[in-house]
Amino acid sequence: MSHTHTQLHKWKFVLDFFFEEKQNLRFDVGIPGKKCGTIIFTAEELSNCRDIATMQFCANKLDKKDFFGKSDPFLVFYRSNEDGTFTICHKTEVIKNNLNPVWQPFTIPVRALCNGDYDRTVKVDVYDWDRDGSHDFIGEFTTSYRELSRGQSQFNVYEVLNPKKKGKKKKYINSGTVRLVSVSCNPSQPTSLHYMSPYQMNAYAMALKAVGEIIQDYDSDKLFPAYGFGAKLPPDGKISHAFPLNFNTENPNCVGIEGVLEAYFQSLRTVQLYGPTNFAPVINQVARSAAEVTDGSQYFVLLMITDGVISDMAQTKEAVVNVSIHINIMLFLLSSAMEELDGDEVRVSSRGRFAERDIVQFVPFRDYIDRSGNQVLSMARLAKDVLAEIPDQLLSFMKSRGIEPRPPLPITSDSPSVSTTTATNTCTTKHCNPHP
Repeated sequence: MSHTHTQLHKWKFVLDFFFEEKQNLRFDVGIPGKKCGTIIFTAEELSNCRDIATMQFCANKLDKKDFFGKSDPFLVFYRSNEDGTFTICHKTEVIKNNLNPVWQPFTIPVRALCNGDYDRTVKVDVYDWDRDGSHDFIGEFTTSYRELSRGQSQFNVYEVLNPKKKGKKKKYINSGTVRLVSVSCNPSQPTSLHYMSPYQMNAYAMALKAVGEIIQDYDSDKLFPAYGFGAKLPPDGKISHAFPLNFNTENPNCVGIEGVLEAYFQSLRTVQLYGPTNFAPVINQVARSAAEVTDGSQYFVLLMITDGVISDMAQTKEAVVNVSIHINIMLFLLSSAMEELDGDEVRVSSRGRFAERDIVQFVPFRDYIDRSGNQVLSMARLAKDVLAEIPDQLLSFMKSRGIEPRPPLPITSDSPSVSTTTATNTCTTKHCNPHP
């Protein structure tokens, strides 16, 4: 009996294309005069995306493939092409004899993963490594870079499915799960919301400046505690979800909004942005400061600026319920929506407890982008809408505690204030002056 074995080899390379020139390509394979197979050539124009992503994955309860051991799993990532085919773009290392492996973080150009199309399918195969190269297929799953960029969450836990096993076994569920542990993107690229352009401020900076320049006039000392969340900090790369942007844990205050912006830009040059993105730690950090002021001399506002990715929704709801007696939160979203935290219709609740007040103001930044390029007017409109609810919320807070307005005081450096804290995947808090 004879067997026919066909091998398909794939190579990829990048070359510059010039429309106005004839570019000859020559491929030499095999032995002259002997038929050695067929070359299939496909080409695709690469996008100008220059983002670099760093990701880490782990798996749980993968199928056992080795007779005398468990499995030696590794992952193979494929970029989908315009013609429906897939091209290998990355392989992880092999983890020996382990059904619950944790692979090392790896860095890959986003262009290699999806050609800059965040919604393009990314296919991932899970294999059991064999010494002879005949690796055993465990299963597969699909995702996209947009999904992956959301960070560690329930959305980035994937069932590993083996179509053949699923077709044969009625009770088949899956061949294990793969989970995204972390993801980060280099903000030095133009597609990043944190990109520091020499020509204009990024979205985070515009939001900080638009709101901060107005609310800072209601603060007496113009000192703003400013925090970042979702980053690896030097020198040891520890992940933090509430770090001072000026890196001074004893005094996180920045002088004026310009000081906040300066600290923000400096932190971008120092830290590595990293997922998951947790909101609860920075909310609780600000609440601890607010809880120390009980006489109504200060009112705290927390301005949170984020891309909308949230990894700890349950903990964040719990934090919002707990701090609703102390502070207001202005949640500034630069991309995806998060009305779930805005209590305009239904008060935020956690484990049967409801927030004492509607303290979260949800503002989608994208609604204020002026496509004509007139950012001055659009940012003014944004600041007006963001701050519109603050006066009524301040009054309801004071009335609920029976705090009466004090007699007018001479304007001095000791006058009470409104406290606004800022956080940008960043946040800022400070004190507003509740007594005119």
